[in-house]
Amino acid sequence: MDTSRPEPQLSALYQELILDHYRRPRNKGTLEGATHSVALNNPLCGDEIDLQLRLEGDVIKDVRFIGRGCSISQAAASMMTQVVKQRRLADALALADRMSAMMHGDEAAARDRTLGDLRALAGVAKFPVRVKCAMLPWNALKDAVKS
Repeated sequence: MDTSRPEPQLSALYQELILDHYRRPRNKGTLEGATHSVALNNPLCGDEIDLQLRLEGDVIKDVRFIGRGCSISQAAASMMTQVVKQRRLADALALADRMSAMMHGDEAAARDRTLGDLRALAGVAKFPVRVKCAMLPWNALKDAVKS
């Protein structure tokens, strides 16, 4: 039995989770009192994100995004904001690296429970042109905290 593919029911649940985040994005809007922000876009497909963070010490106390684009980029941004809020910055950046590994086909990363619902995006790795869509919010996170 090929265990590299999700079961059909699981695949449908993953698709539904992505669509739910696209249709009802979490943490979308402007963040008052942001300490870090960055605007990024993906010129290949037109995806855009403006990510705003409020760091207190080494903890991401709040995060918001404004964006437009495909369902993958916008769902990924919504999912990312949920996962990184109230986390230590180092942990959030480690998740960004793990997400990148998953997006580039790392099977162990795709099974990594620390990614939680983000694993729903694992199937994007099969479509190299869409990997940039899923990674846009994570790249924004890294860029925002560099400055």
